[in-house]
Amino acid sequence: MTTTTDYTVSGMTCSHCVAAVREEIGRLAGVQQVDVDLAAGRVTVTSTEPLPRADVAAAVDEAGYDLIGS
Repeated sequence: MTTTTDYTVSGMTCSHCVAAVREEIGRLAGVQQVDVDLAAGRVTVTSTEPLPRADVAAAVDEAGYDLIGS
């Protein structure tokens, strides 16, 4: 079973931003795919089980950006 969750991330402005967010979230256990829509600031994460929001927020923070609504 997989879970897909959408998040909003602020501060991303370029392809380097996208790569940094994708890499950090991709390191979380169970993550299968990370899709980033730069224009919308939306990140869609597909994982084997629901991820704790705090873990996603920490990964986004590590990349240098902010998870909106965390």
